[in-house]
Amino acid sequence: MNIASMGKENRTSVTEFILLGFSDYPHLHLFISVTVSLIFLISVLGNLMFIMLVCADSYLQKPMYFLLSNLSFLDICNTSITLSTLLHSLVTRNELISFPLCITQLYFFMSLICAEVLLLTAMAYDRYIAICNPLRYVLIMNRRTCSLLASASWMLGFLDVIPQAVLTSQLSFCRGNEINHFFCDFEALTKLSCSDIHKLETLIFSEGFFYLFIPLALTMASYIYIISSILKIHSAKGRLKAFSTCSSHLTVVILFYGSLMCVYMKPSSEYSPNQDKLFSLLYTTLIPMLNPIVYSLRNAEVKSALTRIVNIKEASL
Repeated sequence: MNIASMGKENRTSVTEFILLGFSDYPHLHLFISVTVSLIFLISVLGNLMFIMLVCADSYLQKPMYFLLSNLSFLDICNTSITLSTLLHSLVTRNELISFPLCITQLYFFMSLICAEVLLLTAMAYDRYIAICNPLRYVLIMNRRTCSLLASASWMLGFLDVIPQAVLTSQLSFCRGNEINHFFCDFEALTKLSCSDIHKLETLIFSEGFFYLFIPLALTMASYIYIISSILKIHSAKGRLKAFSTCSSHLTVVILFYGSLMCVYMKPSSEYSPNQDKLFSLLYTTLIPMLNPIVYSLRNAEVKSALTRIVNIKEASL
C-alpha cells in the first residue's frame, strides 16, 4: 500500500509539486548539471567499487569493513533517491513530481538518514571495542553481532519514519505547489501546508532526539574512551597507529552530523531555503562521494587490498 494514499481524502487536490531546485540560477544551469552528474557518478562508482573490493579480498572480511560496505550501499541508495529527481529536472527541464512519488521519496530519504545515523553509531562501537578491548575484539564483534548491528540499523531506520510519512501525507496544501528544494524535503514541503503541523513537528523533534542526539552522545562517549585509551599508549608510533584506525570514521561523523544539524535542528524561524539546499547537497552528495575516498586513502589495509587486486588482474593478462 502506498504511504501517500493514506489520508488522501483529508488533503487538498494537490496531485503534483514543482521542485524549484536551483532554478534561481539559470546562468549556472550547465555548470550545475555537469557538476551534479560527475558527483553522482563518482559517488555511486566509488561506493560500488569499495563494496566489490571488500567482497573480493579475504583480508577485508572483518567487522569494520562489513559495516563500511553497509554504509557504502546506504550512500548509493541515498544519493540515487535524492539526486535522481534533480538530474531528471536538469536534463529534461521537467520539474514536476507527483504527490505519491514526493511522499515516497521523503519516506525513503528520512529512513536512510536514520539508518546512517545508527550505522555510524555501530561503527563507533566497533572502534571502541577494537581500541579499548582489543583482546576480546574477535569474540565480541563476531559475524552474528555485526549482522545484528547492521540489520537493526536498517530496520529501525525504516520503521521509525513511517509515522512522520503518514502524517505528512495527510496534510492539506493550500500555499501553492512549488517546493523550494531539489528533492521532497520535509521542511520545504511543510512550508506549503495550511494544516496544523504542531503535532508533526513535535514528533519530528522527539524522534530527532532519540535518533540523532542519543546516537551522537553514544558516539562521542565511545570516542572519549578511545582517546583516553590512545593517550595511555607510551610510544608515539603506537598512538598514531591507533588513532589512524578511527580518524576516518570521526571525520565522516563530524561532517555528517554537522550538516544534518544545520538543516534540521534549528528553529523554524531561521529557515533559509538556499542555506538548507547547500547543506543538503553536502550530506546527500559530497559526503557519500568522500566516504570511500576517505576510508581508502587513510587506510593501509584498503590500499594493500586494492594493490593485490590490481596485481592479480595484471598477472592474469
